[in-house]
Amino acid sequence: MELLFLVLVGVVTGATTVLFGFGGGFVTVPVIMWVDAPLGDSAAVVAVATSSVVMVVNAAVATLATPRDVLRRLRGSAWLCALLALGGGAGALLARLAPAAFIHWGFVAYLVVTIADVLLRPGFFRTAGETTPRALPIPSVAGVPIGAVAAFLGVGGSVMTVPMLRRGGLAMAVAARLANPLTLAISLPALVVFLLGTPEAAGTGLAGSIDLRAAGALLVSAIPVIVLLRRRPPRVRDDVHAWAYLGLLAAVTVAAVGAGVH
Repeated sequence: MELLFLVLVGVVTGATTVLFGFGGGFVTVPVIMWVDAPLGDSAAVVAVATSSVVMVVNAAVATLATPRDVLRRLRGSAWLCALLALGGGAGALLARLAPAAFIHWGFVAYLVVTIADVLLRPGFFRTAGETTPRALPIPSVAGVPIGAVAAFLGVGGSVMTVPMLRRGGLAMAVAARLANPLTLAISLPALVVFLLGTPEAAGTGLAGSIDLRAAGALLVSAIPVIVLLRRRPPRVRDDVHAWAYLGLLAAVTVAAVGAGVH
């Protein structure tokens, strides 16, 4: 039943990768923490580490399927990507050392702050196209903190980068597509770090801190969904797309709080 549940969650992660640029991280972390609960305190770092695998593969597949004219917007962002990668590696190292409760409730706090930011600060719900940014509207100096927080919590960074891209004037569809290669820049070095470390309560089926069974079940359904939705992207009105993003954040926050309470 667990494997079937993970396969179904994989469908969701594939859809969120395409529609919201999430790469699946913030959906998979609470799910894997539940599946690997028998590992005790190690469950949190295993969840974050396994999430990094899912995000690397999902983000890579989505990036390869992204139109070249969209990816051209990343020109001149080499420093940003390098600093995202640096932050990703540092965040993964910290996750291996942090208490499980700190990772879990940090994940919840991160989502709550993001929801408040989206609602209270102007710009996220603006009509797409009101501005046309010539450069990527994310300062390079933000790369390290974005990468570190994202890798530490296993969320890939898109929960931060998508609102920043939106406030820069990009449509949700474009912001979600650009979030995928940025997520890849963070998740790849994080994955390397997690492969080199094994949690204290290591069990069978783990490679470093990664639950191979869970990662495989998630990816086997996520990849076909990404390919299908990239070939036939759904037509969603920009304002509806933005509100759906917020709704999904709220739903995952409730689920993560529930998992922590029980």
